[in-house]
Amino acid sequence: MACLLEAPLRISVLSEVTATSRHYVDRLFDPDPQKVLQGVIDMKNAVIGNNKQKANLIVLGAVPRLLYLLQQSSSSLQLRTECAVVLGSLAMGTENNIKSLVDCHIIPTLLQGLLCPDLVFTEACLRCLRTVFISPVTPVQLLYTDPTVIPHLMSLLSNSQRTQEYITQIFSHCCKTPEHQTVLFNHGAIQNIAPLLISPSYKVRMQALKCFSVLAYENTQVSMTLVNVLVDGEQLTQVFVKMMQRDQTVEMQLTAAKCLTYMCRAGAIRTDDGCIVLKTLPCLVRMCSKEHLLEERVEGAETLAYLMEPDVELQRIASTTDHLVAMLADYFKYPSSVSAIADIKRLDHDLKHAHELRQAAFKLYASLGSNDEDIRKKITETENMMDRIVSGLSESSIKVRLAAVRCLHSLSRSVQQLRTSFHDHAVWKPLMKLLQNAPDEVLVMASSTLCNLLLEFSPSKEPILESGVIELLCSLTQSDSPALRVNGIWALMNMAFQADQKVKVEIVRCLGTEQLFRLLSDPDTNVLMKTLGLLRNLLSTRPHIDQIMSSHGKQIMQAVTLILEAEHSIEVKEQTLCILANIADGNTAKELIMTNDDMLQKIKYYMGHSNVKLQLAATFCVSNLIWNEEDGSQDRQDKLREMGFVDVLHKLTQSVDPNLSDRAKTALQQYLA
Repeated sequence: MACLLEAPLRISVLSEVTATSRHYVDRLFDPDPQKVLQGVIDMKNAVIGNNKQKANLIVLGAVPRLLYLLQQSSSSLQLRTECAVVLGSLAMGTENNIKSLVDCHIIPTLLQGLLCPDLVFTEACLRCLRTVFISPVTPVQLLYTDPTVIPHLMSLLSNSQRTQEYITQIFSHCCKTPEHQTVLFNHGAIQNIAPLLISPSYKVRMQALKCFSVLAYENTQVSMTLVNVLVDGEQLTQVFVKMMQRDQTVEMQLTAAKCLTYMCRAGAIRTDDGCIVLKTLPCLVRMCSKEHLLEERVEGAETLAYLMEPDVELQRIASTTDHLVAMLADYFKYPSSVSAIADIKRLDHDLKHAHELRQAAFKLYASLGSNDEDIRKKITETENMMDRIVSGLSESSIKVRLAAVRCLHSLSRSVQQLRTSFHDHAVWKPLMKLLQNAPDEVLVMASSTLCNLLLEFSPSKEPILESGVIELLCSLTQSDSPALRVNGIWALMNMAFQADQKVKVEIVRCLGTEQLFRLLSDPDTNVLMKTLGLLRNLLSTRPHIDQIMSSHGKQIMQAVTLILEAEHSIEVKEQTLCILANIADGNTAKELIMTNDDMLQKIKYYMGHSNVKLQLAATFCVSNLIWNEEDGSQDRQDKLREMGFVDVLHKLTQSVDPNLSDRAKTALQQYLA
């Protein structure tokens, strides 16, 4: 019985709420302008802090009416301003509220409202626009649809501190792409916003600073311009340095450090400049300490990782600053059972976001250890570090998995770590699991790491081979992503180096000749180079060379011909000639060259090439063909003499390059023996 009563009860409560809300909306249609104004003011008071009321009014159609009243020239300025204030309040509600407002075309209506000369009204419109634009559900492109909007907003910057705060906040939230940066830059963002950095209002200074951080990010043009900007006679970089001082808020210190980081990464400030080494780097390390809030520690670590990513000297300095490597270990213990967080709300928030700390720590470790062997050792010796990376590889958060595999990749560049920590923790197992079913971003990083684990001196190579990795790698070579194709073929190349015949045959069988030759005509040079490297490793040691050439010789010779005839880099042609030299070292395989006059002419042409590397590779090829101790060497020597090879070799003995001259002499000795 209770079930039957429940529904009508709910309806009556809902209709009651809707009825009171309906009363507010009805008053917006009153013929008396004074009553309409009073109705809007009452609505404003009713919705403050009341999300339910906001949602009801939106459902009942208040928004189109408020926008209509705001646009009417017959509406009084006070009414239009109050409408903008109520719309701003409605925007403060949920994301659904924002979606409804955007669907009602609130943005173009408010932007139009900015043409009104009244300051109080334009401030109300800007406040509402700011609230709408900072929501993640608002398409930022709406700011750039009308080309007159950005210049008009720039012209309003000088009107008041409020217009400065709202407009810079809109810019910093809506600058998401290089195109957005260019539009803002071309409309004078730097000249217009720079003076705001010394505004008496903290909010204005802060929003101006945020603007510069998004403008400078990965943008050389903006960064180079910022270096030369003066604010009240002081260089902008020095203004940023002052903003990083400890007496400033953490938010300001962090954002100023981001500005200098981005300018440095864009090439506008040298990495050894004092403002980076002595100010920005220590400031970011400071942000990683545990007295800061979770989001500050995350941002500090991620910005620091970005700052020093390409620079080994900064990595060395950071690794010895404030015990950073040990400090980051705390990122994995947070929040601990003894965390001194009195605020339950804060604790709840931090528990939900603790994975962001782990992600940031992995990113920073990856950056720290990307070049220096001692730093890598320091990282792996940090308490339980390898266990943490291994568990990071299977975390539910895709971002943590990616950061963990980045960290692993960075450490896998170390021969010592491959032989010790990586082997002790059987890192290859979770890595292989990760490769089974992951998005491309993770696959690229995981397969790069696998390439290192398959190097010949890595103890992980054998167990990986036994786990059936060849098929997985061959499937990567068919990916649409060039990075995955490179990694797949690179790993196979490492696997084939000094491998058993069984492994080589399995690679050729699994890859298939068709795919191998498709890769040899890949538009990506890196893929082509690694495929040639694979072929070179497959064609090493005589029995292997002869076996592979007996079954695939025709296609391989065809591919070599095509590459030598096409427009390719010196590196590609050198690698191809080295493959030819390996073929020439086979017992039976060399006949495929000797019976191909066209190929012999090509070798002769490259012996006389202007590039020494190509001359060396071609001469090495001839040496292998005419080597005395092998069957049929006399016939081969005679044929090459007839074709004029001996004359070319005599010429090469006079080469200024000692290696080339020696190699030519060694070849000629075969004729004298």
